Amino acid sequence: MYIVHNGKIIAEEAIIYDHAILVYREIIQKVIPEAEITNHPDATLIDARGGYIAPGFIDIHSDYIETIASPRPTLLMDFNMSLREAEKILISHGITTMFHSLSFYKDDAFSHSPIRDPENVQKMVDAIDATHNELHLIRHRLHARFEIDNIEQVDCLVQNIKDDKVHLLSFMDHTPGQGQYRNLEAYGETLKGYHNLTDDDVQTIILEQQNTEVMTIAKMKEIVDIANDKGIAVASHDDDEIQRLELVKDIGITVSEFPITMDVAKKATEMGLFTIAGAPNVLLGGSHSGNLASAEAVKHQCVDILCSDYYPSALLHAIFELSDHHGNDLHDMFTKVTLNPAKAVRMDDEIGSIKSGKKADLIVIERMEDGYPMLTKTMVNGSLITSTNYRTK
Repeated sequence: MYIVHNGKIIAEEAIIYDHAILVYREIIQKVIPEAEITNHPDATLIDARGGYIAPGFIDIHSDYIETIASPRPTLLMDFNMSLREAEKILISHGITTMFHSLSFYKDDAFSHSPIRDPENVQKMVDAIDATHNELHLIRHRLHARFEIDNIEQVDCLVQNIKDDKVHLLSFMDHTPGQGQYRNLEAYGETLKGYHNLTDDDVQTIILEQQNTEVMTIAKMKEIVDIANDKGIAVASHDDDEIQRLELVKDIGITVSEFPITMDVAKKATEMGLFTIAGAPNVLLGGSHSGNLASAEAVKHQCVDILCSDYYPSALLHAIFELSDHHGNDLHDMFTKVTLNPAKAVRMDDEIGSIKSGKKADLIVIERMEDGYPMLTKTMVNGSLITSTNYRTK
């Protein structure tokens, strides 16, 4: 039995003080007044030293594992090792549940990474699935990001869904001229950043991409229905028009990842879709693609969830950046990386908040004198995973 005490508890409804969390085995038993700690003399005390005691972060969109598994364009590291090394990094940033976002591409115009070859994608899918029955630090889940022109791999995707290897599905469309790349000039400059291309080369690639056959709406709905029958949430990606929101909601999609404009983000929220924005966008002061600024969208209350996207430490820092420098309520910012993502992926009955009966995924965050957040304790499923001691000498 553990008691986590002497901290500010990020509870479901508010930040509460002078209370402690009683943990028995894997479960949060209850939140008790500090004065009642002496009623449990056999418990091991974990001192938060005045810091924040929060639920573990739930990151539902991050392709970080691709970087770990394929650190160079021509290299592939062992996938089991990659997952084990990645989780040591992720836990240090407070991420206790990670939805590894693997891209099911037909063809990536920007860079060819071997981790995106179909056979390697499947190997990583299987490696993630295997973690459930092996020693591990964090909760590993799979976010299958499926490009809608990848028609040849539809059967493979469906089989993985039926085999319970997919835990979140999103449909992507990176066709230039819409979505993330609606600005063709910006798309061309991005291409040139990856390859030594002339303007004519860029135009050829754009035309090829724009004339590629894509999945029909009927086929998408068929796959969404299979996913929903399995209890798997489905997301759209880079929504750039209100009409597109209406379409995706009609076929059973419940999450809008990275809406491109403020109007679309606001409409997605009004329609009851969970909206996702990138935490690195917050730290950078805007989108690297020239699209919606996350901090501005949070200000207008049309962001439900923050994800790390490609930079795991961004979650922890974005919470305090949005509170300290943008005037947002700190409790609400924590919710965007804990309870809201849990709700979006239909896991909020198990994780995402500090509540009796839920899994004891807890983190302790202390702050340096200059406000820098330090993650000093992590607990997953009631087991103390890390204890970090910052020092001056």
